[in-house]
Amino acid sequence: MRFWDSSALLPLLIDEPRGAQLRQLLAEDPLILAWWSSRVEMASALARREREGLLTGPETVAAFAGLQRLAQSWEEVTPGDPVRSAALRLLRAHALRAADSLQLAAAVVAASGEPAALEIVCLDERLCAAARREGFTVLPTASDNS
Repeated sequence: MRFWDSSALLPLLIDEPRGAQLRQLLAEDPLILAWWSSRVEMASALARREREGLLTGPETVAAFAGLQRLAQSWEEVTPGDPVRSAALRLLRAHALRAADSLQLAAAVVAASGEPAALEIVCLDERLCAAARREGFTVLPTASDNS
């Protein structure tokens, strides 16, 4: 099981660069662990793309249906004091936005404080850098950018 950031989950639903690469990672290990608010973050990204004309109405409907199916299949790290405490620490240690600190905190809690025990799938450069500094293996690796 891998922890998937919403930045890496979104290309599973719509045509984006690295989508094929992420689908391959999912095929290798189909168990997804996600943060509780990932569904909201992804819905926001889909709605923004529709407003900006990057997705048609039918593409958006299909993406939201795909999001519903995908979210039903993953396990979620739920909010609570351990996630909040970890997020507060991470904000002091890394240049993260609040939502990203919560994503990484969810992974920290899910790994029971042992980052080497859990891989993170992420495309957000700032979040990837912080996750690596915390001791996580981040996928896809820089050498996978082809």
